[in-house]
Amino acid sequence: MHIPDGFLDPVWCIITYLISITYFVAGAKIMKSPLTPGKVSLITTLAAGIFAAQMLNWPIPGGTSLHFVGGALAGILLGPFYGSTALALVVTLQALLFHDGGITTLGANLLNMAIIDVLIGYYIYRLVVAKTGFSKKTVFIGGLLGGWMGIFIAGVACGVEIGLSPQFPYGVLISVPAMGVWHFILGIIEGIITGSVLFYIASKNPELLVGNVR
Repeated sequence: MHIPDGFLDPVWCIITYLISITYFVAGAKIMKSPLTPGKVSLITTLAAGIFAAQMLNWPIPGGTSLHFVGGALAGILLGPFYGSTALALVVTLQALLFHDGGITTLGANLLNMAIIDVLIGYYIYRLVVAKTGFSKKTVFIGGLLGGWMGIFIAGVACGVEIGLSPQFPYGVLISVPAMGVWHFILGIIEGIITGSVLFYIASKNPELLVGNVR
């Protein structure tokens, strides 16, 4: 899902940068819960784990790649804004150090993986738990659906961005189905992993989850 340099035209690059910057600036201003040492430790530890997992990429038709994202997991464990912050650290470091995703397209990659995936995954999880009550079973189901739909919708958004860009040689009729179908399939795996991790946490340390359903 890391869009390389050259795949988006300057207009799309500017628009996605502005959206991403606005989100993080606005989020930083409205956050009321302070960063505790425990929260900082959790953010950095989770970001490191996701960083390693995202380095495994598989090329797919349509101009981009397939990999574990971890946005829903980060959002559920850290809350939506700090989850986005953890993913933003991962995506930015990957672009700067390994050129996994372009510099000009960093705004789009942040939008897709650090914002859309995190928010969709978090709020689907929260809806499931709010409707059915907190339990290990509902935590697993919420994580499964959140991880699945978060990466699927983020993948579709990525397909729209590159498909509508004049820089890309193919249109949305190729890019959107390629991204949507593959990430729908990957989303099942990501959802199972996300749900399983949350199930384990609910068994061993449920307060980590209860505190973030807000």
